[in-house]
Amino acid sequence: MQRIISKHCRMYSLRLGLEDDRLERVLAGSGCEVHCFDPSIRAAHLQDSHMWLHRLSVDWRDPNPAVPAQKLHSNTKKLATILNDFGHRQVDVLKVDMESAEWKILENLILEEVLDSIGLLLLEVHLHWAGFEVGGDEPSVVRYWFSLLRELERAHFRLYHSSSDPTKPHLFLHKNLQNASSSYILGWVNTQFSPQ
Repeated sequence: MQRIISKHCRMYSLRLGLEDDRLERVLAGSGCEVHCFDPSIRAAHLQDSHMWLHRLSVDWRDPNPAVPAQKLHSNTKKLATILNDFGHRQVDVLKVDMESAEWKILENLILEEVLDSIGLLLLEVHLHWAGFEVGGDEPSVVRYWFSLLRELERAHFRLYHSSSDPTKPHLFLHKNLQNASSSYILGWVNTQFSPQ
């Protein structure tokens, strides 16, 4: 909160297509530096006051330089690479809504030790199927998801909020369950985050 009040905050919003951007607009209106990464925008980079829109998709891998650029989505990079390219060492708020790519992106953030540079993580998880490049039987998928959330806790992140969208289907790994949702928003705070 102090960083928002002092206008020294930075937010990254990872998304695919249109979504609710109220939080991004509120933080930008408060003077925070907001970067939205969305491969569906037309221009490579747009700026609107304190909000930057980048035609760039955040992925769990960087493009392979050996593969010709025309065969790749050349506007795809890992978050660690983007932070380095932009010269940003910290992100106060990271919002992730990647339509089932969030599991592999979270795994990459853990493996590359990027979590230390994130203060608040707003993660929309999708449970209707295993996710991109996640395989195995149902117990294996659930163990994989659980292990990633457990690693967040080991990295000093604490869950402070969770909610489901009642308009989403009641699906869990392709099964219709009335007491489940296919999508949840999880809010995690890094208890060891020290802004620089």
